[in-house]
Amino acid sequence: MTDEEERNVSTVRKYLAALESGAAGDKLREFFTDDVRQIEMPNQLNSRGQESDLENILQRSLQGLRLLQHQEYEIVSLVAQKDRVAVEARWTGTLAVPFGKMEPGAEMRASFAIFFLFRGGKIAI
Repeated sequence: MTDEEERNVSTVRKYLAALESGAAGDKLREFFTDDVRQIEMPNQLNSRGQESDLENILQRSLQGLRLLQHQEYEIVSLVAQKDRVAVEARWTGTLAVPFGKMEPGAEMRASFAIFFLFRGGKIAI
């Protein structure tokens, strides 16, 4: 792996660790470029999916704190190539509030891929 790829992989790992530790809002700003775009496909928490800019990403992270009491990201595999990092992950979230038919304390699980594009050492997409 090149130095750039190692830095980007390290940033991805730190970002996911920050999410696991409950970091949200401005505490996550350091990971992103000012013009970042996050594209989320439809899923159990967001049935329509959506595209978010930086402020929306930070706001949604705060909303996530109200919904989840804890979350974990298990990296199953990771590939880095130049300014791109692809992660296969397993996510577990423990609900803080009722959601649909699930009670607080229930666990939600998902397997998914996350694709990152870096610019200047920060997540741009």
